[in-house]
Amino acid sequence: MTDKHRINRVITRSGDQGETGLADGSRPAKDAAVIEAMGAVDELSAHLGLLRVQVSEAHSALLETVQQRLFEVGAELAVPGTTRLLDEDVLALEAVADSMNAELPPLKEFVLAGGHPAAAQCHLCRTVARRAERRLVSAQRQQSGNPVSLRYLNRLSDMLFLLARTLNREQGVAESQWLPR
Repeated sequence: MTDKHRINRVITRSGDQGETGLADGSRPAKDAAVIEAMGAVDELSAHLGLLRVQVSEAHSALLETVQQRLFEVGAELAVPGTTRLLDEDVLALEAVADSMNAELPPLKEFVLAGGHPAAAQCHLCRTVARRAERRLVSAQRQQSGNPVSLRYLNRLSDMLFLLARTLNREQGVAESQWLPR
């Protein structure tokens, strides 16, 4: 076992002037596109953590895997030019989504977020995933990044939509559909 730690101190005071340090040694402004993307991905992971404590062990394990992959996205952002997320990660997410979708009734209208508390939290995660995707697009416009990460976040929001529907179904809660005027 090694005594080397990745994080030795939490309080460094190095960001007190509005900049932060990345793993590649650069010091971008805290409102730079790359930092906005990292923050959105981190926020998504935190929301997923809250969801994990509300769902079954199987769903929690899936969401923990997603959190692990989101840390890979953050690592890619912290060291531009690195590739950590793989096509197989996207394919695995698609397989989970396809499996969920096969068990759900077909949609006839748009579904309103809500229902069981875990499903409502899952819908919140879905919208945060969409924001993280938008922030990643902005970051990748300024510096090249892994296109797989964009695909992963796109599929993730789809999977979270299906998981929200699944959670409502498992809890016997009817979905509220949008009723157009």
